[in-house]
Amino acid sequence: MQARPWQKNYDYIVPTSIRFPKFPVQNFLHLAASQFPFKAVTDFYGSEMTFSQLRTQMLRMANALTQMGVKKGDRIGLALPNCPQYIITYYAILSAGAIVVNMNPMYTHDELKFMLENTAVKVLVTFDSALPTMRPLAKELDIVLIVTRVTDYITGLGVSTAKGLELEEGWHHFSELIEGCSNTQIPHIDFTPSDAALIQFTGGTTGLPKGALLTHGNVVAATLQSSAWGSSITNFTPYEKRNVLSIIPYFHIYGNTCSMNWGMLNAATQVIMPRFDIDEVLGTIKRVDQITYFPAVPTMITAIVNHPKAAEMNLDQRFRFFNSGGAPMPLELIQKVKDLGIFFGEGWGMSETASLGISNPILACRTGAIGVPLMENDVRLVDIENGVEDVKPGDPGEILIKGPSVMQGYWNNPEETKIQLTDGWLHTGDVGQADEDGYIYIVDRKKDMIIAGGFNIYPREVDEVLYQHPKIAEAVTVGVPHEYRGETVKAFVVLKPGKTATDKEISEFCRTKLAAYKVPKLVEFRESIPKSAVGKILRKILREEEIAKLKK
Repeated sequence: MQARPWQKNYDYIVPTSIRFPKFPVQNFLHLAASQFPFKAVTDFYGSEMTFSQLRTQMLRMANALTQMGVKKGDRIGLALPNCPQYIITYYAILSAGAIVVNMNPMYTHDELKFMLENTAVKVLVTFDSALPTMRPLAKELDIVLIVTRVTDYITGLGVSTAKGLELEEGWHHFSELIEGCSNTQIPHIDFTPSDAALIQFTGGTTGLPKGALLTHGNVVAATLQSSAWGSSITNFTPYEKRNVLSIIPYFHIYGNTCSMNWGMLNAATQVIMPRFDIDEVLGTIKRVDQITYFPAVPTMITAIVNHPKAAEMNLDQRFRFFNSGGAPMPLELIQKVKDLGIFFGEGWGMSETASLGISNPILACRTGAIGVPLMENDVRLVDIENGVEDVKPGDPGEILIKGPSVMQGYWNNPEETKIQLTDGWLHTGDVGQADEDGYIYIVDRKKDMIIAGGFNIYPREVDEVLYQHPKIAEAVTVGVPHEYRGETVKAFVVLKPGKTATDKEISEFCRTKLAAYKVPKLVEFRESIPKSAVGKILRKILREEEIAKLKK
């Protein structure tokens, strides 16, 4: 085994090695249901479901999918916000031997169409509010829809029907499909750790999304790594009282691994919220009384600790452990959380690593660093230009990572796979620097990805939409610093001769083709855009100009 000197920094209770179980992801649910059948697995606006009840509904859904003709290896789209229906469907798809294709239900027709076609999805599970987008897509691509209403699992609000949702013939209503299947046996399907479990879309060097293919082994490993890493704090809470505040979307790999699957492995009640509304969040925190674990992004933590009601809520008594990911945590915010007496963790990961990779030890967190490699992971810093030679200690280099949670490749995309995977080493595109103790710091991004409010935004994708506008001659998108979102999207636009436009007009055009969080919040009209001698747009110069403005 390769020497891993960074392990000396691990918290006292964190293991340096893990024997990962060779079972499928859905076994997390079976384990929890067998040990805590009557404990609430979900708390959805006060409506609870036990582990036993959820397991029964999951098995009915799994067998219903099998009866519909779903076979091992089929791809099933899952486009739901956080709700009990997402959890039921996720484990049901896996139990049927199929592959979950995670999709943001906020995506537009064009964004979803590429993903659906790329993965040849045959069944798509979604909800009523997304039907205006999903309905025409399903007809166009001959996909069977299974539709729910998010509030169907909130007691007292009633349950929707297929007729009420005006579902087409051959489509299914979520609750009616479950009620119509009485089979609660585990489907007889053989699994190995190398079987595909999840396709998680991320950005590509071509500007098109690419689906990171994660196996059951990848997801199981990442979940155990996540749980073990925070054990120095969470182990103080008995299983009977453990819970997790689940606001990070389950369709995002961070929420999928560190909230939903973490919750199952720890038999924790998932306090589910489908959106981040600060008043709803504060009300939920007060109602639940104490949160064991809150995986979040910096914008969420900022909104909570800086809210006028925060002081009177005694947050130190409400939260045991914050975890921040998706974007760097401002130093002032880190200090404020520590001053409140709340333990805090921050790390780095990607869709390609099932969200886990490098993280700060909870009890030895080093401010400004992303931490050290997790157990069983190896990391190299290599020459930025050739991507092969290891750099000298202290010098910046591209982060390469190898470990049990690293994807198998990109779905139906051997070209991108070859670019980013070499002998099991994932080329991350991030540039890091290690100190003498092995802590790693992000110093730059090789890619131009924008991280706004924890969401990854790939500028090329926004650029391509801008170029579709009939009045635009040239356009380029950059991430500029933003106090609340970390970064925000700004578009620099050159109009065609004789044309005039407003920033609102440009933003509204983008809104019809992009998810809301990708739409440029700032638009600057220019006579020209800086370019290199060979005509390449110099995005970096524009970003540096914006940073210089803020410093004045």
